[in-house]
Amino acid sequence: MKEISNSELVVLQQLWQQSPLTSSEIVDALEHSHDMHEKTVKTLLNRLVKKQAVSFEKQGRVYHYSPLIAEQEYTLKESLSFVERMFAGKLTPLVAGFAQKNKLSADDVAELQTLLDDWKKEQK
Repeated sequence: MKEISNSELVVLQQLWQQSPLTSSEIVDALEHSHDMHEKTVKTLLNRLVKKQAVSFEKQGRVYHYSPLIAEQEYTLKESLSFVERMFAGKLTPLVAGFAQKNKLSADDVAELQTLLDDWKKEQK
């Protein structure tokens, strides 16, 4: 999977919310939410197609775009890459940093505990 820029990710996120979408529908959504102009959005769509992150189907004179990358797949890849680069592949310093700055809510802690409990059960 090729690297996706932050601007390209905005377009991809729009397609993850709903697809297929025409370029006009994407432009309309991103003009309002991210102040992106039509030419910019179309350039980003073309880049995503070249990177094989997005596909299109031509229906008459209109192109309908769909993501080729699942959101969960992309999120996992980027998360692993981030942890590898910033923390030498170790999760503990990341979580500890959030905990020390009181950025973990009680719900976050409960979810983490559930994940750890499930993981322990699977390891037996």
